[in-house]
Amino acid sequence: MPEINVEPGFAGKERQELSLLELNNRIRGVVNDAFPGTCWVRAEMSDVRTNASSGHCYLEFIEKNPVTGQLVAKARGSIWAKTFRMLKPYFEMETGQLFASGLKVLVKVSVEFHELYGYSLTVLDIDPAYTMGDMLRRRMEIIRQLKEEGVFALNKELPFPVLPKRIAVITSPTAAGYEDFLNQLANNRSGYPFYTKLFPALMQGERTEESVIAALDRIYNYLDYFDVVVIIRGGGATSDLNSFDSYLLAANCAQFPLPVITGIGHERDDTILDMVAHTRMKTPTAVAEFLIGRMDAAAVELEGLQQEVSELATGILLKQKNYLQLLGARLPVVAVNRIERNRSYLQMVGNKLPVSASALLSRRRSSLETMQMQLQNRVTARLAEGSRFIQLTEQFIKMASPDYVLKRGYSLTLKDGKIIKHATDLTPGDELTTRFIDGEVKSVVEK
Repeated sequence: MPEINVEPGFAGKERQELSLLELNNRIRGVVNDAFPGTCWVRAEMSDVRTNASSGHCYLEFIEKNPVTGQLVAKARGSIWAKTFRMLKPYFEMETGQLFASGLKVLVKVSVEFHELYGYSLTVLDIDPAYTMGDMLRRRMEIIRQLKEEGVFALNKELPFPVLPKRIAVITSPTAAGYEDFLNQLANNRSGYPFYTKLFPALMQGERTEESVIAALDRIYNYLDYFDVVVIIRGGGATSDLNSFDSYLLAANCAQFPLPVITGIGHERDDTILDMVAHTRMKTPTAVAEFLIGRMDAAAVELEGLQQEVSELATGILLKQKNYLQLLGARLPVVAVNRIERNRSYLQMVGNKLPVSASALLSRRRSSLETMQMQLQNRVTARLAEGSRFIQLTEQFIKMASPDYVLKRGYSLTLKDGKIIKHATDLTPGDELTTRFIDGEVKSVVEK
């Protein structure tokens, strides 16, 4: 019996004290009474780990608020090795998904409470259909979002190049499917030249989404160098396809400005990436055959155009030949008619020629006489004008001469033969010569 104590200050009131083990034993009894058997629980798996030595799987089951995403419940879980060896491959085969964190599951559990380890759930069975339904709902939600945003069919609406020769390839450089793709292109039966550039990316695992998006970003910087983008992977587990149901990857692919061709190496279902791509093929080899087929179609179209041009040219040449033959048959008659018309014309011109020549000579003679009279008048006027100019020039020269100045009563004073213009140019003792109209006098400057 637990000890009953009376706490000071609480006279008349009893307090029940339990050890931790006793408390846990009581809780264990309550849990066993409430859940004597098993029950099915809906939850999301988190922190999934496998013990390498024992083979047991330890994980946590969580539940989040569907609106806020906030964690609202959590419980430890375990799957014993014997059960886990059968449950894991069964789940992955049915769902195509790895048994990993982040999946919503419906599990059959026994509810346990251990005195030392506390509350936990032991998984006995799992329903893959529930997980597949959740995956399908998530896929449908992504597809609905892409359609509402108006990007779902954007890549499909791009015109496909007539000659898809320059190819940007997104894949793992070590993938066997990549080598098959290159060999198929290089050994095509028609010898078409293809130019490929690898943009390496992870094609499985948690980093697939960001790795492929990064490769698309690198290709975007060199758009003018490529005709199409090819995303391929060779083989691999079906569970790895979950990475290609990503909203971000699908949105990037759908809005990419070059046609995207996928060959992810699976046949059963299309991923969302396949749905938004311009063209979906099953395998890398099928992608190569598709590209070769497009080149074949262009070659066939070219051959058809060549045949059409050849037929048109033949038709034109035949029409020209018939025209020339008809022209050749009509040429003698046409030539005779033309000669007769020209002979009549020449005769008419010959008859008119004497009269026309006489009239032309008469007009030329009259024109020459008129020009002769105009020339004589112009020469006479020019000579008269020149004579007047000479007379005026002679008169100006006479008026500017020293003799003319002296005749008007002026004198010229010279020093050393040079005319003196200013008194300041003279100094006492200078000898001067003063010239008049009728002679010269000498003088000396005194002051």
